[in-house]
Amino acid sequence: MSADPSFWQSICEHLNDPLFVVTPGGKITAVNKAAEKATRKSSDQMVGQSICQIIHGGRLPHIKCPLEEFLATRKGRIMETRLPGLFGDYLLSVIPVNDEQGTVRDLCLIARELTSEEARQLEYHHTAHLAAIGELAAGVAHEINNPINGIINFAQILLEDSETTGERDLLQRIVNEGERIASITHKLLFFARGGEEQKIPLDCREVIRDTLALIQHQLNLDAIEVIIEQSDPVPRIIGNRHQLQQVFFNIISNARYALNQRYDESGAPEKKIVIGCQQEQIESGQYVCVRITDFGTGIPQGILDRICDPFFSTKPPGAGTGLGLSISHGIVRNHNGLIRIDSVLHKYTTVSVYLPTINVLPPVTGHSSHQQP
Repeated sequence: MSADPSFWQSICEHLNDPLFVVTPGGKITAVNKAAEKATRKSSDQMVGQSICQIIHGGRLPHIKCPLEEFLATRKGRIMETRLPGLFGDYLLSVIPVNDEQGTVRDLCLIARELTSEEARQLEYHHTAHLAAIGELAAGVAHEINNPINGIINFAQILLEDSETTGERDLLQRIVNEGERIASITHKLLFFARGGEEQKIPLDCREVIRDTLALIQHQLNLDAIEVIIEQSDPVPRIIGNRHQLQQVFFNIISNARYALNQRYDESGAPEKKIVIGCQQEQIESGQYVCVRITDFGTGIPQGILDRICDPFFSTKPPGAGTGLGLSISHGIVRNHNGLIRIDSVLHKYTTVSVYLPTINVLPPVTGHSSHQQP
């Protein structure tokens, strides 16, 4: 059945959830009133636009939209996902629509907003998914580690006995590339296990200050302003200073890259990083939350769930390894904490690191929400 006017009118009369009719290429051909209300846009503003642009806020030029890639298969699917264009978390159903000849020429996308309990379950499943990836990464790293160390050792033995410059150069390349692989496997193990170094009582604000001391010179060269939000004293956590510095360093470095990508000129008022540290209560107890916000390129919503996967990067090929956030996630998980990432393309990215407290201040009632700009 094609999306003719009578079909569309019938759907509009009975459906309270946002509905979009799109082509397999991802172009919107019709929307209902609920979609106009959810997106805060008129049908004229949406028809003819890509579905990714409307519900995700767009994508980066070098990264394909997973949803638009799936629509090209002309198959049905149900997924739980964040849709910033609809300002919430939704259960998104993709329904193929056949014409009289049985050919799929359109697809209906119906978005039902998730309840707060369903949204919590979505976050739980995402955390479990990352934990499973960590275990898989550890297994792969162990399997690679032994043979690559053997290759390095044999190459070094041959290097000692080599007689010509050409042989030495070739063998040294083998050693160097082997050591690079060994470094990657070490990082994968770090992602999975989080390291075993000693943990001591720490003040997160001091760890942030120490981290900024390492990267402040680069931020100054790029004319990036760092704003530290003032807050009440926060309880200490149990952690490894070096590992947590690595977490904050990775996040701030990513923020610096995103700001430099968006703002070429120096001194742009929005070229800033905002860092806050405060106590918050979430479902599992009292935490210190370090929240780092930049106003750079942002992250396309369609790939936000993959952002902590090993070797996945939003940077162009050659500009990043895709291990920074993976390692950070492993470290935070090893500290019994969690990372939450919120982002809207071309607007902002906020990375919130939650670490459990060791001494409890007066209890906080409810969940402290963070209003995004």
